[in-house]
Amino acid sequence: MLRRVLTPLLVALSALALTLVGTAPASAAHSEPSLQQNPTVLYYDSSQAAEFTSVVASAVDVWNSSVDNVRLEPAPSGQRAEIRVIADDGWPRAHLGPVRPGGQVTVWMGRQGTAEGHDPLRIAAHELGHSLGLPDAKPGPCSSLMSGSTGGVDCTNAQPNASERSRVEANYGGGLAGEQPADGQLLVDRH
Repeated sequence: MLRRVLTPLLVALSALALTLVGTAPASAAHSEPSLQQNPTVLYYDSSQAAEFTSVVASAVDVWNSSVDNVRLEPAPSGQRAEIRVIADDGWPRAHLGPVRPGGQVTVWMGRQGTAEGHDPLRIAAHELGHSLGLPDAKPGPCSSLMSGSTGGVDCTNAQPNASERSRVEANYGGGLAGEQPADGQLLVDRH
């Protein structure tokens, strides 16, 4: 009698245990996104970017849609921005990052670049790339955002390539790679 009662009970418990074991990885996979770190938020100020204000916002959108470990946001009123964007009459240039929260770099949207026919969105995305820690990759093809002016005046590619995206992800990822200090070197993007 005991055997008749225990056998179905053991079979039911075994089935329940197999069901629970079989679903454990699925529930663990659902909790994985909550284990991801929040992106590093860097604030930018384009209030001195003059005619380049909207193109800077578009370049910010390029970077925000290309990488996950860092996010660029407009600086709230009264808050110091990590990235200052200034329009001037020189050649486009920027300090080399990667800038960290509380640090500061400057991007100059030099009018000389657009006067010579270079695409303003490519310039803005390229210069923000410097702030995120990407050096120039010159000479280079148009497919490389960091090739800058060597891509030619007909080049309008404002998208970072896979290597450039990967490097920015590493610059703002966890571990030692995400802790590199900013270089601060001024890069003038003349070819």
